[in-house]
Amino acid sequence: MALSVLDKLLDLDYSNISTQIQNFIFTYVEEAGANGAVLGLSGGVDSTVTAHLATKALSSKKMLGLILPDHTTTPREDVEDAENTAKQLGIKTQRIDISPIHYTFMKNLKPGRIPEGNLRARVRMCILYYYANLDNRVVVGTGDRSEILIGYYTKHGDGGVDILPIGGLYKTQVRMLAKHLKVSSRIVEKQSSPRLWAGQTAEGEIGQKYEVIDPALHLLFDLNMPPEQAEKQLGSSEIVNQILERNRRSQHKREIPHLCKIQQPT
Repeated sequence: MALSVLDKLLDLDYSNISTQIQNFIFTYVEEAGANGAVLGLSGGVDSTVTAHLATKALSSKKMLGLILPDHTTTPREDVEDAENTAKQLGIKTQRIDISPIHYTFMKNLKPGRIPEGNLRARVRMCILYYYANLDNRVVVGTGDRSEILIGYYTKHGDGGVDILPIGGLYKTQVRMLAKHLKVSSRIVEKQSSPRLWAGQTAEGEIGQKYEVIDPALHLLFDLNMPPEQAEKQLGSSEIVNQILERNRRSQHKREIPHLCKIQQPT
């Protein structure tokens, strides 16, 4: 059942989607009065697809790609893929190893794998916004709908951006769009990972493949299907419960900060 849901999910006009996203990027940058855009090039499929679309929308002259590895956690092939993407698109890049910055923080902080990983994401966000401020650019995020709905991103880290061009596409759909854009098969087939610590992979940490996650997300949040009905469609209550729990626990990431509404005495 999940396979048939996935097949329908992937049956899209990717040429039309590409055009829509390019128009979205162009319009936002124009209305912001910005000189162009900056994005993090990680060597993964999301950032590569976003870079392709943003370059098509704005031209290579208005793009800056920041390659921000941490040599203690980032595989060499990711840096190579990011550099090759930039070269293919003809965009200017700046490469900065964030490990010395991370090390400076950790000299004064208590160790912890997850907080340290999130710190890496937040260091990258700070650098992206530094260059955005320096050159009057928009920070283009690279998160997809799968990551957004299950909260698989760092609050005020890779979630700290101005726009999310592929935020309406599930991971499996992004991979299909990547094929349409003729992205390298090495990048398309690479296991997704935010590289917040050594050996980290998205599917390994989540515990499910995106081919299973995306149909569940589609049924629950696009079609608003009751959990019991989604379980019958997918043949699994475990994945439905897991998705709903991840979405519930990460709700705070998708909201603006709450403020205290002061009541004036009458």
